[in-house]
Amino acid sequence: MNHMNETLDYEAIGQRIRKHRKMNNLSQEELSEKIGISPTHMSHIETGGTKLSLPVLVEIAKVLNVTTDALLFSEKSAADFSRTIRLLEMAIESLKIQ
Repeated sequence: MNHMNETLDYEAIGQRIRKHRKMNNLSQEELSEKIGISPTHMSHIETGGTKLSLPVLVEIAKVLNVTTDALLFSEKSAADFSRTIRLLEMAIESLKIQ
């Protein structure tokens, strides 16, 4: 699966952010304070009501101790991506042997 051809589902991204925030036992207000945005903006991000900037995404990922991919893409999409990488690595190794 090619991540570049996917359109970003901001509602799904917000749901993944909310899931990871709750796993870290943080309120929206606590997370927003740590990354330097308003609680209202954080709420809009989690509901998909606004697009988030790359710097905000990176800060959220840092605070939640997850990769940006974990927030941007579904687990299935990430698993497909990992599988593709493994297949490419195997193909490269087989070419080295020949």
